[in-house]
Amino acid sequence: MAALLFLINTLLSLYLQAILLRLLLQWTRADFRNPLARALLQITNPAIIPLRRLFPAIGRLDTASVLLLLALALVRALVPWLLSGVGVPPASIWVHQAATQLLQSVLWTYFLAILFYSLTSMVAPDTYNPAQVLLASMCEPILRPVRRLIPRLGGLDFSPLWVCIVIQALLILLG
Repeated sequence: MAALLFLINTLLSLYLQAILLRLLLQWTRADFRNPLARALLQITNPAIIPLRRLFPAIGRLDTASVLLLLALALVRALVPWLLSGVGVPPASIWVHQAATQLLQSVLWTYFLAILFYSLTSMVAPDTYNPAQVLLASMCEPILRPVRRLIPRLGGLDFSPLWVCIVIQALLILLG
């Protein structure tokens, strides 16, 4: 039973992460001509395209992606309850658990994106890399306001460090 729970939770988490990345890249106006972004579109389009017919976008908000993300978060929170034989939890616990897991996923996504972005900018600062371009489009809107508050010291940019510290503090608060 534990192996089945692991397998289902992993597959749901990976697809949820793909939908989340697609949504975050849409919000940051990433270039979807990027080969990695195109691959992400190919992975997520089979579920999102049919939903778009039912739920068209509202302005810049892709309602189909948001609804699919919320549905996957609810299913992911429900699966352990069902497989353990407890049954469906009370709605308040179920929604709270799904929201907490979704918020943790967003925070971990940004933590890892900022970490990889800062590492790639140190290792190969002047080379083109499709992953680095996507990471830049995702991380710069978060790092830019922090850079205004914290200037460079000795040519080093400490804004990724401070943002990662804040993200970790938020993750601790979420428990």
